[in-house]
Amino acid sequence: MTQQRSANDAADVVAAVGHPSGAHDEEHPPVAPSLLPGIRNVPLLAPLSWLRRAIADFRANPAASLFFGFCYAAMGLAVTLVFENAYEYTSALMSGFLLLGPFLAMGLYELSRERARGRRAAFADTLTIWRRNAGNIALFALVLTVIFLVWARASLIMFALFYTSGMPNLTGFLSQVLSLDNVDFLLVYFGVGLIFATLVFAVSVVSIPMMLDRDQDAVTAMLASIATLTRNPGACLLWAIIIALATSVGFLSFHLGLVVLMPLIGHATWHAYTDLIAPVAAGENA
Repeated sequence: MTQQRSANDAADVVAAVGHPSGAHDEEHPPVAPSLLPGIRNVPLLAPLSWLRRAIADFRANPAASLFFGFCYAAMGLAVTLVFENAYEYTSALMSGFLLLGPFLAMGLYELSRERARGRRAAFADTLTIWRRNAGNIALFALVLTVIFLVWARASLIMFALFYTSGMPNLTGFLSQVLSLDNVDFLLVYFGVGLIFATLVFAVSVVSIPMMLDRDQDAVTAMLASIATLTRNPGACLLWAIIIALATSVGFLSFHLGLVVLMPLIGHATWHAYTDLIAPVAAGENA
């Protein structure tokens, strides 16, 4: 009788505190925590809001923003002048310029980040911000560099296949683009370029801002960028179009437009990150 009472008491204790260690409730199995941050849904026209806030950031930090803008313009001008008579190299390098753009804009992200916190970023800090998460940023830069090298090689091959009698110079290439001469080449070249650009855009929508803001690892940041794109395809497509248009205007103005347009894109990218990625909850690790 005593043994039966003890067994009943033990059963009551188990029922009161739940299952013993190692057992799971079949109706409520444990859920593994997600490695990705919370991703928000944003309106289709959200990129316009990002640009409005970017203009405010530019006005608040004109000297530093223009410095990065002149760096973009100087790079573009140097490439064009050096390879004016070998435009197959110039186009590949210009495309690489676009691929590496997110990496080069880190100083602009820091300017926007500090302004959102009510502080003014020191200019020296914008030049060394990569040290905050150097290993993962280097890994991300390596990924972009590999993509760039593959694209540069593919670009040279396409030029060699379609221009067997000689490569066009800068003026000749631009005139072909504007007049739609050699349509086969233009379709293939820009089609392949679009594939590479889409790949880079997918992995970099919010990756570098996330790595700087949360010390996030590169793999998780890139996966979060891809998930952000798939969850907000409309807004991200509009954002990609805006970036492409701004870059095209910058190139067509002999890269002078890049002085203003690239800093605006950089600042807006930070605001895209803060809108698309939910903040870290209190007590939660980034």
